[in-house]
Amino acid sequence: MKRILVIQGGGRPNGNTAQLVAAFVKGVESAGHQTEIISLLKNEVKDCLGCNACRYGKPCVQKDSFNEMVPKIMAADLVVFASPLYYFTFSARLKAFIDRFYCMAEECEPSLGRYESYPVKDSALLMTAADNYFWTFEQAVSYYQFALVNYIGFHDRGMILAGGCGDTNGTGRIKETEWLEKAFAFGKNIYPNE
Repeated sequence: MKRILVIQGGGRPNGNTAQLVAAFVKGVESAGHQTEIISLLKNEVKDCLGCNACRYGKPCVQKDSFNEMVPKIMAADLVVFASPLYYFTFSARLKAFIDRFYCMAEECEPSLGRYESYPVKDSALLMTAADNYFWTFEQAVSYYQFALVNYIGFHDRGMILAGGCGDTNGTGRIKETEWLEKAFAFGKNIYPNE
């Protein structure tokens, strides 16, 4: 059994991203894994101030929900990042959450451009968008691959990039697509040999 932490990075409480997360979680739980969803709509995570207090053994100076999330991140086998597409990348809430990973880093000797080491975790990406062009998710995937996989060192378990889920003015139409079924199957098979 794996411990899976899903960070839902904004959007509407019952919108396309929330529905995609719910389908993924049903798949994961059907395979016997333990899940927890943390909504960044309900849990405030402020921006990193770059004050470096955390680098000198002090707790983060920001008084928000992130400090309570750190033990959950550390205990998780898989951290899933879920966001609607906002201006070609993650929501600001999810970006602030990722920026705060800085407090979990430990300094190390530079190796391949890295001067920090992070807890080794698996990761996955779930995203929704109204558009579905060949370039729709390009910037978001690039950031995920560079920052989370290449720099932080997470092991990518895959992604669901659910484009074509309806316009931004109306209610989401993800139920009219095949993305919910794909998210369920992705969750069910994310650890195929477990």
